[in-house]
Amino acid sequence: MKIGISSDGENLDSFLDLRFGRCRYFVIYDTENNEVRAVENDGQSSKGGAGIAAAQQLIDENVDVVITGNLGPNAFELIEKANIKVFKSESILLKSVIEKYKNGELEELKNSGPAHHGM
Repeated sequence: MKIGISSDGENLDSFLDLRFGRCRYFVIYDTENNEVRAVENDGQSSKGGAGIAAAQQLIDENVDVVITGNLGPNAFELIEKANIKVFKSESILLKSVIEKYKNGELEELKNSGPAHHGM
């Protein structure tokens, strides 16, 4: 299983970025082989539609789960249509985020957060 996490850095010692569309990186963690890979977020510099660009990037990465702070309505709809589950976490070290996910301690998001409209 591949988990995409919004992050302020490129490894598991980075912190989760609460912003989905405007985070600097997505850290992709593969639970089968413990492989960690960071990709720069395509949406971070976009004038509008950052969440949509970020969501499409993670869909293209074939992630099964997204962990972030909040998702706007457009990004949430894209992720939901791709059958990707979304979980919410506070801004803590990514290795702690993964542990909390494995232990079933993260809340699954069933609804989007508010729209941000090009913040």
